[in-house]
Amino acid sequence: MSEAELVLRSTRVITPEGTRPASVTVAGGAIAAVLPYDADVPAGARLEDFGDDALLPGLVDTHVHVNDPGRTEWEGFWTATRAAAAGGITTLVDMPLNSLPPTTTVDHLRVKREVAAAKAHIDVGFWGGALPDNVKDLRPLHDAGVFGFKAFLSPSGVDEFPRLDQEQLARSLAEIAGFGGLLIVHAEDPDHLTAAPQQGGPKYADFLASRPRGAEDTAIANLIARARLLDARVHVLHLSSSDALPLIAAARAEGVRVSAETCPHYLTLTAEEVPDGASEFKCCPPIREAANQDLLWQALADGTIDCVVTDHSPSTADLKTADFATAWGGISGLQLSLPAVWTQARRRGHGLEDVVRWMSANTARLVGLQARKGAIEAGRDADFAVFAPDETFTVDPAALQHRNRVTAYAGKTLYGVVKSTWLRGERITAGGDFTEPKGRLLSRNH
Repeated sequence: MSEAELVLRSTRVITPEGTRPASVTVAGGAIAAVLPYDADVPAGARLEDFGDDALLPGLVDTHVHVNDPGRTEWEGFWTATRAAAAGGITTLVDMPLNSLPPTTTVDHLRVKREVAAAKAHIDVGFWGGALPDNVKDLRPLHDAGVFGFKAFLSPSGVDEFPRLDQEQLARSLAEIAGFGGLLIVHAEDPDHLTAAPQQGGPKYADFLASRPRGAEDTAIANLIARARLLDARVHVLHLSSSDALPLIAAARAEGVRVSAETCPHYLTLTAEEVPDGASEFKCCPPIREAANQDLLWQALADGTIDCVVTDHSPSTADLKTADFATAWGGISGLQLSLPAVWTQARRRGHGLEDVVRWMSANTARLVGLQARKGAIEAGRDADFAVFAPDETFTVDPAALQHRNRVTAYAGKTLYGVVKSTWLRGERITAGGDFTEPKGRLLSRNH
């Protein structure tokens, strides 16, 4: 490794061994060493001293809908990756749907990569999609470097990405298990959704009743049963129902290879506070009650839930109608995920080390990037967020980098200000200013 050209110093460096004062040396875009705080600065190296601001590993968000190409009026790689960088995220993995074409063949992956290449302010990887008719495309996509495969068990909301029924799920999962891949699943059972009351209109209580916890619980139970049978690796996306937690915990205890994530909006927003007609709060599965939220936090603390990701799923403002039945379901969260989670975490007695584990270390591990991302230690990429955990700000939608500045967090006061974000030892944003895109496209196999 070349000689250190940069030293980042803080009294609060979040490392795998704990939080401590340290000087982090950077050479060739990677972390060369984590040294004592007062270590001498190597000759020729530049010192950046952040005082008491915390130095975190850059966050890794493995659940982002960029919608580019095809629905770029909803988002796009330029705006999504700027918003991510502003929020301390240095790596994201893009979902295969809501773009046109969806990432369901190698040719479609090639299109996506070509579009992203010149626009990525942070590092970007890609999920593939598992559809009823593309089993033959799964291994080629795996070989081409996608990190795994997304499937819906209930309607996705877009016609070009149909759901899998149980027989189709079995075929896709058998194929993916055959080459050691990962299936990530939107787990809501369509029969439960059909049987639930579907009243529509502006009342959030009616929307919540239309997406009952039982839809998640049944779908997750079926997914676990198939994973057990095939010894397949599966991941439950955006877990909302606390009733499913015992299923997941028991399956893991018996050796089923199942992991789970939840999202900032489930951890920080509650059904009781959603105003009628405020579809900026609509997502599927839905934001549930405060008592449900408490159990999600307990599951994060005990490890039943592995990680926290945004499920950033934006749309144009006109699609967020006052009717919860017809409004687009998705919450934009890239820029605000870290302070939103930290605000609730600190209130509940968690530290920054916990947040880093949920939002960086474990997400990097989920997609096999743990050798390069997710921790401040020698050999990893020099990706950092400089974070002032005790400062507060009030969310102003006009200050967001998202293409459509619709947010469920408008007007909320949050703890934690991202002062700057660094990618491979280069500061890519600070104080609202951004460099030209410096992100790289990541593949599972290199």
